[in-house]
Amino acid sequence: MKPIEVTDSNFQTEVLKSDKPVLVDFWAEWCGPCKTIAPVVEQLANEYDGKLKVGKMDVDSNQQTSMQFGIRSIPTLLIFKGGRVVDQIVGAVRKDVLKEKLAKHLN
Repeated sequence: MKPIEVTDSNFQTEVLKSDKPVLVDFWAEWCGPCKTIAPVVEQLANEYDGKLKVGKMDVDSNQQTSMQFGIRSIPTLLIFKGGRVVDQIVGAVRKDVLKEKLAKHLN
């Protein structure tokens, strides 16, 4: 499974109305740390297939949603559950840190 591309127009459907928890990676093409964490986000999409939806949102082309959730530095990863933000990770963190955060919300 590859992460889905989340946009301002599909955010409501893909994230807020999802029946599974959703991890959204807010990133940009020019962001070095975003490129560092990208392979980790893809691995998580595979490992949690069926339990978690993983999406990536380019902040440059989707400024409305980025502003709505107060994204100021990237990468920022938000975990949504039942249409609400339940956790936030800022910066390129290690995979085990992400898995630990996800574990809290997947039960």
